[in-house]
Amino acid sequence: MEVSMSQNLIQTQKLQQTQTLSPQQVLQVRLLEMPVSELEQRIKNELMENGALEENFDSSDEANVNSEDIFEDNPVSPNDQTIDSFTSDEYSSSEVQQALGDYRTLDDVPDYLLKNFVKQSSRPETMEYGDTVSFYEQMQEQMTECNLTPHEKELMTYIIGSLESDGLLKKKLSIIADELEIYNGIQTNTKELEGVLMKLQTFDPPGIGARDLRECLLLQLRRDENFHTAIKQKAYQIIDSMFDDFTHKRWDKISQKMHLSEVEVKRLQQELRRLNPRPGSAMGEVIGHNFQQIIPDFIVNSDELGNISISLNKGNIPELRVSSSFLDILNQAIDGKSNMSRSEREALQYSRQKIEKANGFIEAIKQRRNTLNAVMHAIVDIQRPFFIEGDETLLRPMILKDIAERTGLDISTVSRAANSKYVETAYGTYPLKWFFSDGYTTSDGREIATRSIQVTLKELIESEDYKKPLSDEELTTLLNQKGFPIARRTVAKYREQLGIPIARLRK
Repeated sequence: MEVSMSQNLIQTQKLQQTQTLSPQQVLQVRLLEMPVSELEQRIKNELMENGALEENFDSSDEANVNSEDIFEDNPVSPNDQTIDSFTSDEYSSSEVQQALGDYRTLDDVPDYLLKNFVKQSSRPETMEYGDTVSFYEQMQEQMTECNLTPHEKELMTYIIGSLESDGLLKKKLSIIADELEIYNGIQTNTKELEGVLMKLQTFDPPGIGARDLRECLLLQLRRDENFHTAIKQKAYQIIDSMFDDFTHKRWDKISQKMHLSEVEVKRLQQELRRLNPRPGSAMGEVIGHNFQQIIPDFIVNSDELGNISISLNKGNIPELRVSSSFLDILNQAIDGKSNMSRSEREALQYSRQKIEKANGFIEAIKQRRNTLNAVMHAIVDIQRPFFIEGDETLLRPMILKDIAERTGLDISTVSRAANSKYVETAYGTYPLKWFFSDGYTTSDGREIATRSIQVTLKELIESEDYKKPLSDEELTTLLNQKGFPIARRTVAKYREQLGIPIARLRK
């Protein structure tokens, strides 16, 4: 028995929603990701390619002023900024992200987005702009002006090469003496190195060559031309004799010990805020690090009263407008549209397309400016203590979601805005990504930034006796005493993230 089967064609109707990718969306995302140096070149290229776009030389002075705002004692709300276009975020389209696959780089996936973040370097990335002479070369230049014997020059050269990027000498003189003998065949001792280091500490900027933060601040105060005044003497006394109270902000105890009035306390706080905990940050890179010239996208300054100003660096970016000649051609063509020839109609269409493209480019530049301003204001609002005092341990836990919630932006937009952008502060130039870090929540609900714990852990290991390095258990105990109630396994994890080996391998 044979069974025959027939195939039938069935036509069905399906409703599917698709999202069309707008060229304007792609343009806005690409411009947002660009640092100011790349944006300058992009605008130059656009001016050359599109005749309907030109520089607005007649713009008022007000239009050329950098976007600036002052933070008073109360934090600035994101709603105070010009972010009315942020509620309908044009950067969050998944189709936009796919379209930019070839354009985006590995940096577009920031380290802080990864849950299992492994820190590649224990040194924060701080690179200064506009300086073509390295930190090492500047130290060498000052060394030629110092009266040194050939042997002392050898010792000072090695000490300069041992400085950290912040200008401090974290390595013990006894270790330097051993290294000089083992690797260079130079005989010396700690007393001789101490004398050479004291000469190095007379170099500029003040505080260079200090072995810790306390010595760094003392050197700067002693070098101050007004050191003889009463206020400077009291500031010196605080750092010299009450440094622990100072670092823990126990001003009530300091005030009692020194019998200070409220006015004197505020004045001393202002004086001490002026000191730079990273004196080498303004002089470029130390030897052994690749020098890279960068241009900061933001400039953040703070005054004596704790007010913070934020400026968006416009660089050499001109004010743009649609060419008046193109608009005249378009208006004339529209007036005589009924009598236009085919070639004139094609010219009209060409002019209209160029004008629309110019308007879209100008709008994308404005959108970029508003977005970057909103993101930077939110970062400063959260990390305000750091921008006032420059102390890394004051950094608060902050992730992309925190900025997104404050600005109303999508998380992917915040990521693009922070990527490849730098901010210049009084304490150095930092990538925006550096301010993002996870937090550790204690049993009592207190949040501590991961970086703050790592900085303290690194300082403990650097100050240990290299003959008897501290075990993870001992480090845990010391960190708990400093107010970081973390477990031994957490200490081991952070030590590994810093690239520091276990105790027996540190001998």
